[in-house]
Amino acid sequence: MANVFAESVTRLVTPAAKQVLLTWERLESGISFDLTSSKVRANPYEVYERLRSEDPIHRMRLINAWALTGYDDALAILQDHRRFSSGENKLEYAPYRTMLDLDPPDHTRLRSLVSKAFTPRAVAALGPRIQEIVDELLDEMADKDSFDLISSFAFPLPVIVIAEMLGIPSEDRDKFNVWSNDIALAVEPILSGEEIVRVERASDEIIEYFEGIIEQRRRDPRDDMLSALLAAEEEGDRLSHDELLGTLMLLLVAGNETTRSLIGNGMLALLKNPEQLQRLRDSPDLLDSSIDEMLRYDSPVQFIIRVVMEDVEFKGKQFRAGQKAVILVGAANRDPTVFADPGALDIGRQEKSHISFGRGIHYCLGSPLALLEARVAFANLIERFSSIELVEEPEFRDQIVLRGVESLWIRVERQ
Repeated sequence: MANVFAESVTRLVTPAAKQVLLTWERLESGISFDLTSSKVRANPYEVYERLRSEDPIHRMRLINAWALTGYDDALAILQDHRRFSSGENKLEYAPYRTMLDLDPPDHTRLRSLVSKAFTPRAVAALGPRIQEIVDELLDEMADKDSFDLISSFAFPLPVIVIAEMLGIPSEDRDKFNVWSNDIALAVEPILSGEEIVRVERASDEIIEYFEGIIEQRRRDPRDDMLSALLAAEEEGDRLSHDELLGTLMLLLVAGNETTRSLIGNGMLALLKNPEQLQRLRDSPDLLDSSIDEMLRYDSPVQFIIRVVMEDVEFKGKQFRAGQKAVILVGAANRDPTVFADPGALDIGRQEKSHISFGRGIHYCLGSPLALLEARVAFANLIERFSSIELVEEPEFRDQIVLRGVESLWIRVERQ
C-alpha cells in the first residue's frame, strides 16, 4: 500500500520498485496492500475491510501519511478545513488550481461564482433537455441487441450536458471526451511516463481551445455559464484568468467523471444483484434511494486527501503538520457501525449518509446535476428494456482514485 499515495519522487513506479515499496511498508507496519493490482482494482472492498479491522487509522511511514477507513473519522477530517487543508494538496500535473485544491477565502469566492448554475431550481430546469439527450442516445441503440453502455450512453450523456451548459459547440464534443479521460488522470497518485504525457498534452490542447472560446464570448456574450464567468472575470478582483481556465477544466472533468461512473458502476451493481434490479422495476418509487445506494456501494471517487496543518492528536494517533490524511471513501461507505450489512446492495436502504460527494465546504457542487442525470438515465433504461443482462465481466479502469469500468457490454430486450 505504500506506493499508493507516493509523492512525486515515486510517481513513476517500475514493477521492481513497486515490490520494494510494498515490502518496505509491510516491514514497517506489518500490513501491505497493493491497491494498484488488477485484482484489487476489481474489488478493493476486501482490502478495505481487512485494513479497517486490523488498523483503521493506518500509518504509512514511507510516504508520511495516514489512511482512514472509518466513517466518523472521515467526517471529522472532511468537516475541519482549518486543520485539514485542501489548499496544501495541489495536484502535481494539473496546470491550474481549482476549487478542489483551495481553502477559504479563495475557495469560497470561486464556489459562489459557479454555484448559481447548480442550485436545485437551475438544475431542475435542465430536466427536459436531459430527457431529450437520453432519448436521443437510446434511440441510437434501437436496432442493437447488445452495446457498450459506457461509450454509447454513460460517457456522452454528461459530456453533452456540461458542454451545453458552457456553450460549447456540438461539433467539438468528441474532443471533450478525449480531454476529459486524459486530464482526469491528474488526480491519480501514480502515473506512468506515458500518462504524464497524456495529461500534459490534453491540458495544453484544452487550454488552447478554451482560450479561443473565451475570445469568442468576449466579442459575443451568450446566455451560458462561460459568458457568466467571463462577466465575473471582468469585474477584476472576483475571478482571474487562470482561475477561469481552472474552473472550466474542473467543470468538464468533474461534470463527466462522476456521472459516467455512477451510471456504469450502478448498472453493474444491479446486474450483479438481479433481485435488486427487479425490485426497482416493481417499485420505481425506490429510484432515488437506489441511486444513493449505488453511490454508497461503489463510489466513483475512492480517495479524498487532506494535508494536516498543525500537530494534532486524532483518535489516539499523533498527526504531524505536513502529513497527509487519506480518506478511503469506499471503506467509510461500508463502515458496519453506520451501515447494516454494508457489503450488500439494498436499494431501499434507509441510511443515506454516504460520503461519495464529500462533506463540509468541499461538498460536491455538481451533485444535484449528477443525481438528476442518473435518475433520468436509470428510469429510461428500465422503462425501455424489459431485460438487461451482462454480456461479459467488465474490467475497471487502471485508476485508484476515480473508480469506474472501462466498458460495460449489456444485452437487452425491449418492452
